[in-house]
Amino acid sequence: MIMQPPNRLVIVVRADPVICGHSGEARNLAEAALSRGFTDVRIVTWPVDRLEEAGLPLKPLDSVLPYSPGITVERPEPVGDYKVPDGRFLAGITGRLVELFTDGVPTVALSLYLSPHTTAVTDAVRIARTTGLPVDVTTVAEAVGSDVTNVVRSCIEADRFGAAAHVLSTYLSNDVCLAVSEYTRDLVVACAEDVDARHGTRYAEQCRTRIGISYPAVDTRAYTDLEPGAVDAALAARGLERDGYVFFLSRLAAAKGVDDLIDGYARSAAAGRVRLVVAGRGPEAAELRAYAAASPVADRITFLDDVDDVEKPLLMAGCAAFVLPSKPRPEFVETFGIALVEKMLAGGGPIVTTQTGGIGEAVGDHATIVGVEDPDGIAAAIDHAVLHTSPDDRARQAEAARGYALQFDRTDVLDGILRQLWAVRVPEAIGA
Repeated sequence: MIMQPPNRLVIVVRADPVICGHSGEARNLAEAALSRGFTDVRIVTWPVDRLEEAGLPLKPLDSVLPYSPGITVERPEPVGDYKVPDGRFLAGITGRLVELFTDGVPTVALSLYLSPHTTAVTDAVRIARTTGLPVDVTTVAEAVGSDVTNVVRSCIEADRFGAAAHVLSTYLSNDVCLAVSEYTRDLVVACAEDVDARHGTRYAEQCRTRIGISYPAVDTRAYTDLEPGAVDAALAARGLERDGYVFFLSRLAAAKGVDDLIDGYARSAAAGRVRLVVAGRGPEAAELRAYAAASPVADRITFLDDVDDVEKPLLMAGCAAFVLPSKPRPEFVETFGIALVEKMLAGGGPIVTTQTGGIGEAVGDHATIVGVEDPDGIAAAIDHAVLHTSPDDRARQAEAARGYALQFDRTDVLDGILRQLWAVRVPEAIGA
């Protein structure tokens, strides 16, 4: 039973135009919240110029889809001037949250990424409660992979106890603690155990007890029931044909394994029949383009850096195979694999990926698994998908994969979060 929610949902996240699955997740949760009775949905995020300065991979601004009426995107201006070398933008976000938390409107505050968004929320709640003004806020913090790999783990490796304690304590101070996959939860617990063993703290047991799972929310309707004519038109505009290309779409970063994909594609027999299309932006874009240019099949490889959210499912639906050979790196581990779920929903050829991090939770039994950094395995999997899979088998596999991926529908995911939320706000309501 999903009870009537509070009036307002505030999501704190690196939102559009950032190219990130959790940016899309925030949008999907915001849209789903409207259908679940929230009358005021706000995404509080960073000014676009600050995102650009940070070097994050960004979509072209004119390709960002509008949000539905009822969703407001706020980008608070920084507080202070050049004499404040850092923290100016975070102060702007925190200050705006204090204003939202003290206007008397019952609010759920959801932060995606513990650093720094959960810090902003918890600071704002603490400050709001000192004002004496009416405060009715329930906080939900969702840990994603880079919270652990890029923050907590690095603190442990550098023996920076205070920084690790700050992240873990801030996380656990929220009313509801979530992780985007079982893998992520286990990773947080393992890091907490390490901190406990070194410093005599007691974080691990709290993490084991309190962290729930909330898989990323996907707009399934955007990927299912695609018009065949729309798919064909999108492919024609790119000079592509159905089943005529192997497709990769994600951030162009070392952890995504694009170099292994290029090598595997070059070694495949299918390279003589299908192209390789690599779509995305990211910090390794220039290096990967240069790497592909040196490949013996360079003339068969196309890079796209302007695929928007409308075109994405169409290109997924038309591919002969979708390959994401992710690999663990110190700075990033694939803790779920949102693009893989989107691909399963869209249809098209088989998925080839690795068992890195939480990918297994995203794909279930609906992908061909190859080893990490295994170009020969990628080549064999591409050949099997392109040269040795019948149309009937492809259709059957695609239907089964879509059925599995529907569990990640944004409304179902939000309902799961609301159930955990109501267990905190109104414990007696659970089981009603």
